[in-house]
Amino acid sequence: MSALGCRILCCALLRLVSAHPLNGKYMVRKTTANTYYSLEPTMDNLDPIVLARMQFAANITFHILFPTISIALGWVLLFFKLRFVRTGQNHWMDAYQFWVKVFALTFALGVVSGITMSFQFGTNWPGFMNTVGNVAGPLLAYEVLTAFFLEATMLGIMLFGRGKVSERVHTTATFLVAAGTTASAFWILALNSWMHTPAGFAMIDGKVHVTSWMQVIFNPSFPYRMAHMLIASCLTVGFLLAGLSAYRWLKGNRVLEVKATLQTGIVIAAVLIPIQILVGDLHGLNTLEHQPAKIAAMEGVWDTQKGAPAVLFALPDSKTQSNRFEIAIPKLASFYLKHDWNGEIKGIKDFGNLHPPVAPVFWAFRIMVGVGLLMLAVSWLAMWQVRRNVRISTGDGVPANWLLRVLVAMTFAGWVALVAGWYVTEIGRQPWLVQGILTAAQAASTVPAANIAFTLGMYLVLYALLLVAYVRVVFYLAYKATLPTIDPSKNEVSASTNLKGVHHA
Repeated sequence: MSALGCRILCCALLRLVSAHPLNGKYMVRKTTANTYYSLEPTMDNLDPIVLARMQFAANITFHILFPTISIALGWVLLFFKLRFVRTGQNHWMDAYQFWVKVFALTFALGVVSGITMSFQFGTNWPGFMNTVGNVAGPLLAYEVLTAFFLEATMLGIMLFGRGKVSERVHTTATFLVAAGTTASAFWILALNSWMHTPAGFAMIDGKVHVTSWMQVIFNPSFPYRMAHMLIASCLTVGFLLAGLSAYRWLKGNRVLEVKATLQTGIVIAAVLIPIQILVGDLHGLNTLEHQPAKIAAMEGVWDTQKGAPAVLFALPDSKTQSNRFEIAIPKLASFYLKHDWNGEIKGIKDFGNLHPPVAPVFWAFRIMVGVGLLMLAVSWLAMWQVRRNVRISTGDGVPANWLLRVLVAMTFAGWVALVAGWYVTEIGRQPWLVQGILTAAQAASTVPAANIAFTLGMYLVLYALLLVAYVRVVFYLAYKATLPTIDPSKNEVSASTNLKGVHHA
């Protein structure tokens, strides 16, 4: 399995993060044709299943940050390269040369963190491949054959080939790397979506066997999840572009390259956020149809009711099965979920023990929506200021300095919304690992709790250090790009990226 595949597949198991105790006992679910009942472990301090879930959650929370950037940034690099080829304007190649460094750093960290994921499938969750390997194995193989080989072959040309191959070959390599990241996302999200909405299979002797690959790949939730994830990747990169470019502008690097990347990031964010809201609404309707317990937890609806309110704020209490300090808008949840003010929403109580933990899903959903609305407001305001400045010919075409500082602060806002959204998606399917087929406790290994706790601690420390290092290096690259460089051949000082003799045209 490729590292990029691991980077997104790991999110398929994020549901492992949350324990779901049932009366202090293990409840076992049999996967026979006619017998289905639930299981989950107790929350003992050193429960190995709980620790394994925490370890997997820590790994994937760190890991998913990097493919989110590399998927969209590959296409942004292609855009920069095509603009340079078409216009001959050097600042587009300057932009390419700077951002390809960020891409390389991001890709490297994604590979490193992705390697640990495949090991955990065998050490901590062997029951996963044992039960659904007939689906997961081929899909992962398709990802390797159609995406990883493509990326691995073309990445070297993209990073180091310019000046050694023709512009056309180099541009083609950039396109193929971008296409490879998206193809990888296609196969991995197909598997992830199938785990949410299984289709095209039959259970034989407790194992999944495929009856239709078309139904497996294009399962009911796949189109919505694929679109939602790709747009989320673009929004993350849009704010990364705008934030780092704003940082460079505020540091005095006011060259065409910085202005172009700043405006590109703002436009990406401003255009795509409304589309993401629409796609999110469609995804929510699909989730309501196939995973109503998740929707009930997201909305904090405990009792089945018509005209369900939209809960803006509450403290969900699982013991009393109610919301404390609730602030809600009457009937609004029924309207946006059923498109009917009096539509009926099934409550959490109707699902017995087969529902996710309410509080983490409830709050993760609100963090995602809140950050998304903030991104919408900031990007639209920035877009308005850019257009206004261009129209009145102020000469800079960038937002005001105070808004630039806001953009710097929101450089990684896309990460926050993304992680919160994945928590909603994956924790929201508890207690299932594969909906209606396999639970987390079934898939768990017998690795001792002490071993898992030790490695969990190591992962947390290492990932914290790597995350801080990544952010600091990215901003260091931006700071270094603002420093003047001397062209020895002309003895001139330039604030743009030093291409070390590589000709633009």
